[in-house]
Amino acid sequence: MTRVSVFSSPLLLGFDHIERVLDRVNKTAAEGYPPYNIEQTGEHKLRITLAVAGFADDDLSVNVEDNQLVIRGKQQDDTTNRVYLHRGIAARQFTRGFVLAEGIEVRGAEVNNGLLHIDLERPVPQPKITQVKIKTANGGKPSARTIDIDPDR
Repeated sequence: MTRVSVFSSPLLLGFDHIERVLDRVNKTAAEGYPPYNIEQTGEHKLRITLAVAGFADDDLSVNVEDNQLVIRGKQQDDTTNRVYLHRGIAARQFTRGFVLAEGIEVRGAEVNNGLLHIDLERPVPQPKITQVKIKTANGGKPSARTIDIDPDR
Protein backbone atom coordinates (compact mmCIF):
# COMPACT_ATOMS: atom_id res chain seq x y z
CA MET A 1 0.00 0.00 0.00
CA THR A 2 1.32 3.45 -0.88
CA ARG A 3 1.36 5.95 1.95
CA VAL A 4 -0.05 9.38 1.12
CA SER A 5 1.89 12.16 2.76
CA VAL A 6 0.29 15.27 4.19
CA PHE A 7 3.34 17.16 2.92
CA SER A 8 2.88 16.10 -0.73
CA SER A 9 1.00 19.29 -1.57
CA PRO A 10 2.79 21.47 -4.15
CA LEU A 11 2.21 24.42 -1.82
CA LEU A 12 4.41 22.88 0.89
CA LEU A 13 7.86 23.18 -0.64
CA GLY A 14 10.84 21.98 1.38
CA PHE A 15 8.88 20.32 4.19
CA ASP A 16 9.97 16.76 3.39
CA HIS A 17 12.36 16.87 6.36
CA ILE A 18 9.34 17.25 8.69
CA GLU A 19 8.00 13.95 7.41
CA ARG A 20 11.33 12.27 8.19
CA VAL A 21 11.26 13.78 11.70
CA LEU A 22 7.74 12.44 12.29
CA ASP A 23 8.87 8.98 11.19
CA ARG A 24 11.76 9.12 13.70
CA VAL A 25 9.38 10.17 16.47
CA ASN A 26 7.05 7.26 15.73
CA LYS A 27 9.95 4.79 15.87
CA THR A 28 11.17 5.99 19.27
CA ALA A 29 7.71 6.46 20.85
CA ALA A 30 7.52 2.82 22.00
CA GLU A 31 10.73 2.98 24.04
CA GLY A 32 10.07 2.73 27.76
CA TYR A 33 13.52 2.56 29.34
CA PRO A 34 14.80 4.57 31.03
CA PRO A 35 11.82 6.55 32.30
CA TYR A 36 12.05 10.31 31.86
CA ASN A 37 10.38 13.63 32.61
CA ILE A 38 10.26 16.78 30.50
CA GLU A 39 9.62 20.01 32.35
CA GLN A 40 9.48 23.66 31.43
CA THR A 41 11.93 25.55 33.63
CA GLY A 42 11.49 28.99 32.07
CA GLU A 43 9.69 30.76 29.27
CA HIS A 44 12.15 29.42 26.69
CA LYS A 45 13.86 26.68 28.74
CA LEU A 46 13.25 22.94 29.12
CA ARG A 47 14.79 20.18 31.20
CA ILE A 48 14.78 16.49 30.35
CA THR A 49 15.41 14.23 33.35
CA LEU A 50 16.18 10.53 32.90
CA ALA A 51 16.31 7.95 35.71
CA VAL A 52 19.78 6.43 35.32
CA ALA A 53 20.38 4.88 38.75
CA GLY A 54 23.32 2.50 38.66
CA PHE A 55 25.04 4.24 35.73
CA ALA A 56 28.33 6.02 36.41
CA ASP A 57 29.16 9.28 34.63
CA ASP A 58 31.50 7.39 32.29
CA ASP A 59 28.67 4.98 31.36
CA LEU A 60 26.56 7.80 29.87
CA SER A 61 26.87 9.91 26.73
CA VAL A 62 24.77 12.83 25.49
CA ASN A 63 25.05 13.83 21.83
CA VAL A 64 23.16 15.95 19.31
CA GLU A 65 22.96 14.15 15.96
CA ASP A 66 21.06 15.81 13.10
CA ASN A 67 18.60 17.71 15.33
CA GLN A 68 18.12 14.68 17.56
CA LEU A 69 19.25 14.53 21.17
CA VAL A 70 20.62 11.03 21.73
CA ILE A 71 21.37 9.72 25.22
CA ARG A 72 23.18 6.40 25.54
CA GLY A 73 23.97 4.35 28.60
CA LYS A 74 26.08 1.22 28.85
CA GLN A 75 27.18 -0.19 32.20
CA GLN A 76 30.44 -2.00 32.66
CA ASP A 77 29.92 -5.70 33.30
CA ASP A 78 30.77 -6.23 36.96
CA THR A 79 28.81 -9.45 37.48
CA THR A 80 31.80 -11.77 37.11
CA ASN A 81 32.23 -12.33 40.87
CA ARG A 82 28.59 -11.94 41.92
CA VAL A 83 25.98 -14.59 42.48
CA TYR A 84 22.47 -13.14 42.39
CA LEU A 85 19.62 -14.86 44.23
CA HIS A 86 17.27 -12.32 42.68
CA ARG A 87 18.11 -9.67 40.11
CA GLY A 88 15.39 -7.04 39.81
CA ILE A 89 17.49 -3.97 39.01
CA ALA A 90 17.89 -3.54 35.28
CA ALA A 91 21.51 -3.37 34.15
CA ARG A 92 20.93 -3.07 30.44
CA GLN A 93 22.20 -0.60 27.93
CA PHE A 94 19.86 1.96 26.42
CA THR A 95 19.56 4.57 23.72
CA ARG A 96 16.93 7.26 24.15
CA GLY A 97 16.32 9.85 21.44
CA PHE A 98 14.44 13.14 21.42
CA VAL A 99 13.83 15.04 18.18
CA LEU A 100 14.72 18.71 18.67
CA ALA A 101 12.95 21.58 16.93
CA GLU A 102 15.04 23.98 14.88
CA GLY A 103 16.94 26.37 17.11
CA ILE A 104 16.80 24.28 20.30
CA GLU A 105 20.22 24.29 21.96
CA VAL A 106 21.55 21.91 24.59
CA ARG A 107 22.94 24.06 27.42
CA GLY A 108 24.33 21.34 29.67
CA ALA A 109 23.94 17.96 31.35
CA GLU A 110 24.59 16.73 34.88
CA VAL A 111 24.05 13.57 36.93
CA ASN A 112 22.69 14.03 40.43
CA ASN A 113 21.28 11.32 42.75
CA GLY A 114 20.77 8.83 39.92
CA LEU A 115 19.05 11.37 37.64
CA LEU A 116 20.53 12.73 34.42
CA HIS A 117 19.38 16.32 33.85
CA ILE A 118 19.74 17.84 30.38
CA ASP A 119 18.96 21.54 30.03
CA LEU A 120 17.68 22.90 26.72
CA GLU A 121 16.94 26.41 25.54
CA ARG A 122 15.15 27.88 22.55
CA PRO A 123 16.58 31.33 21.82
CA VAL A 124 13.95 33.80 20.67
CA PRO A 125 14.40 34.19 16.90
CA GLN A 126 14.50 37.67 15.45
CA PRO A 127 12.20 38.26 12.47
CA LYS A 128 14.12 38.20 9.20
CA ILE A 129 12.94 40.34 6.30
CA THR A 130 14.59 40.03 2.91
CA GLN A 131 13.95 42.26 -0.08
CA VAL A 132 13.73 40.40 -3.39
CA LYS A 133 14.53 42.35 -6.56
CA ILE A 134 12.10 41.83 -9.43
CA LYS A 135 13.41 42.04 -12.99
CA THR A 136 11.15 43.06 -15.82
CA ALA A 137 10.49 40.50 -18.54
CA ASN A 138 11.04 42.97 -21.43
CA GLY A 139 14.75 43.38 -20.76
CA GLY A 140 14.47 46.77 -19.11
CA LYS A 141 16.32 47.83 -16.03
CA PRO A 142 15.62 45.79 -12.92
CA SER A 143 13.22 47.47 -10.60
CA ALA A 144 13.12 46.93 -6.89
CA ARG A 145 9.75 46.62 -5.23
CA THR A 146 9.60 46.57 -1.51
CA ILE A 147 7.09 44.47 0.31
CA ASP A 148 6.68 45.62 3.89
CA ILE A 149 6.12 42.83 6.33
CA ASP A 150 5.07 43.89 9.79
CA PRO A 151 6.12 41.06 12.17
CA ASP A 152 3.79 42.42 14.88
CA ARG A 153 0.61 41.81 12.85
